[in-house]
Amino acid sequence: MAKTDRDAGSYQFRSRARRRVLQALYQWQIAGHSADEIIKQFLEEQSWERVDQAYFKLLLNESIREAETITRGLQAFLDRPAEQVDYVERSILQLAATELLYHTDIPYRVVLNEAIDLAKRFGAENSHCYVNAVLDKAAKQWRCEEIKAETEPAGDD
Repeated sequence: MAKTDRDAGSYQFRSRARRRVLQALYQWQIAGHSADEIIKQFLEEQSWERVDQAYFKLLLNESIREAETITRGLQAFLDRPAEQVDYVERSILQLAATELLYHTDIPYRVVLNEAIDLAKRFGAENSHCYVNAVLDKAAKQWRCEEIKAETEPAGDD
């Protein structure tokens, strides 16, 4: 089934929302503002044309509300304490972990690809390799049924 222009647009709108969430999580880590304060600021100062604003709000709120749980969950896949991970990488991991854990309707491959793209664009050189390695391990544990279903041969009908 081919993607329609609307599907492609929706995908791009969500990608742009993820980019905004990354920026907002970075700000949250640095300044410690609440999700409501950050959302208000972003709505006033950013252009929202072709951005899934509802998804931005949902993902940011979930990422901040569940930050402790997400950090604890990610820690098993990190090679150092989460506090020592670069702010940009930590924000990307937090964003992707939120989607892996709470948005199982989004295929894990999409989550990983989006996170890797964000790391390539905003992270330090080769940070995308680190993000990929951490999220690959997380996905194998958190989305094991999805991965298993993907690798099983289709039955004969």
